[in-house]
Amino acid sequence: MKTVRVDRKDWSVKLDDALWAYRTAYKTPIGTTPYRLVYGKGCHLPMKLAHRALWAIKSVNMEYNEAGGLRKLKLCELEEIRYEAYECASAYKDKLKRVHDAKLRKRVFEEGQKVWLYNSRLKFFPGKLKSKWMGPYVIVRVGQFGDVEIEDTKDQVRQVVNGHRLKPYLEGNDINMLEVDTMSYLLHPLEDGNE
Repeated sequence: MKTVRVDRKDWSVKLDDALWAYRTAYKTPIGTTPYRLVYGKGCHLPMKLAHRALWAIKSVNMEYNEAGGLRKLKLCELEEIRYEAYECASAYKDKLKRVHDAKLRKRVFEEGQKVWLYNSRLKFFPGKLKSKWMGPYVIVRVGQFGDVEIEDTKDQVRQVVNGHRLKPYLEGNDINMLEVDTMSYLLHPLEDGNE
């Protein structure tokens, strides 16, 4: 469905087919198709429905009490399908959150520590060689919920930022005290033949 003409003017003709494909495709987060959530049954192609139209007319029940009871039963089944989709989506979100949280590194900051602040304004249009980190800043207060109050070392302006936007500022003597495992690169001595 992604193919359109070169001039891209026939997208409106393909929109119905694209929507049909989206609504009838299985979605992992909800564990079913959007069509089944709305109508309570699987989707059949229009040809199959047209082929069985006469059969459907013959099997219509004309007794209103039985038809009403059947309708109530189908509405209850539809509510169960929606509840199952809600539970499936909730479990899917919990699983994604666990996977995401497992990749996060816990950063512990202390008062008086120097840090870099990520400049989020440069996120979309960074200069070619412009750094995305500003600083150094000094931590004044560490909040309970990840908020950190920092102070600019030059003009003593304070601001409260999210702790995820900070990273430690390492000075020359801090780098010398790092363990070899925590360093991001290792220096290898040159061999005698490769100078």
